[in-house]
Amino acid sequence: MAITAINVRNQFKGKIKEIVRGDVVSEVDVDTPAGIVTSVITTRSVDELGLKPGVEVVALVKSTEVSIARIGG
Repeated sequence: MAITAINVRNQFKGKIKEIVRGDVVSEVDVDTPAGIVTSVITTRSVDELGLKPGVEVVALVKSTEVSIARIGG
């Protein structure tokens, strides 16, 4: 199955930099032109998707809330 369209607008193409495996969930760091994007997904999904460092992926970010924090003076 190939995805031909998706409603998620925040998409970051990159390569997996590191995976920190856990028994149930794992952290997946994706190196993108915008910086590192980290996803926490099930370890089963890591295995089923064949994820490992160097694999090209797209990090899809969908959120119902975006928070803003003021920085500086």
